[in-house]
Amino acid sequence: MIRRLAAAALTLTALLSLTACGGDADASSAKGQVTLTIGDQAKTLQTIVAASDALKGADYKVKWAEFEGAAPLFQAVQAGAADTTYAADLPTLQALSGGVKFKNVAALKNDGRHVGIVVRKDSGITGVADLKGQKVVVSSAKGSIAEYLLANALRQAGLKYSDVQVQYLLPTDAQAAFASGKIKVWAIFGVYQAVALDQGGKLIVDGADGRVSGYGFIGASEKTLADPARKAALGDFLKRLGTALKWTSTHQDAYARAIQERNGADASIARTLASAAYSQVLPVTPEIDETVQGVADLMNGIGVLEPNVEVASAADTSVLK
Repeated sequence: MIRRLAAAALTLTALLSLTACGGDADASSAKGQVTLTIGDQAKTLQTIVAASDALKGADYKVKWAEFEGAAPLFQAVQAGAADTTYAADLPTLQALSGGVKFKNVAALKNDGRHVGIVVRKDSGITGVADLKGQKVVVSSAKGSIAEYLLANALRQAGLKYSDVQVQYLLPTDAQAAFASGKIKVWAIFGVYQAVALDQGGKLIVDGADGRVSGYGFIGASEKTLADPARKAALGDFLKRLGTALKWTSTHQDAYARAIQERNGADASIARTLASAAYSQVLPVTPEIDETVQGVADLMNGIGVLEPNVEVASAADTSVLK
């Protein structure tokens, strides 16, 4: 059982390490039209768009810029190698804090349940309040969405962040340590959360009910936004992406099969990834900015986000209307 679960985790690691540029999603119906280079992580958006046939009839071309994580994607946008960003709230905040020049043009939304704090069943820990004085392993690095869940859950339980000892471990390393009993509290996300529960873990809290924002963002470079033709194409792409995400939420089996076929994931991982997907594309509203500002303020308060970010100033609401 443990060997199978470890293999599943390693398969996801392989999936997340895929890097490529270009793509098979040429949606041009007329020569000489605009080409958008859409930033993506691990073929996520590309798979959704292809499986749902969302680009059918578009009068511009789409080229995909694939990266293994958010940081290199933001670097590509900064260098002019991609038109758009795609990341959860915290990586987006970190990029803004680091001076990357882009604007958030659309918000993405899920229910937050793909992030959780898992403990071993023999740990004696029954709730967040019991974490005081404990070592908590956070995956995968400082400033991850799992760390935000930990910080927010501690605050809601009346504890300080300094009440726990945080250790950062990559998910595959933490998975092995959790399986062997070397660690007993793990803040984690996605398929690794499912793996930990299958290994005898117990979920004490997840990101639902506002414990994480559930928001991610599509951003666009300032150069792209300054080009009227590219900006118009991006607005159309975002609407099509919204339709594609709605398709994934009503066709999870078909979406999971597409993940298997296009990314080489096994069936269990594909189902987990499909269930954790964003389900909506939304305009960036003041309410969304306020929610994510709360994420920024909390992470700044525990010394993770420096300098802090004014989220509303990073929004361009003119693209998606």
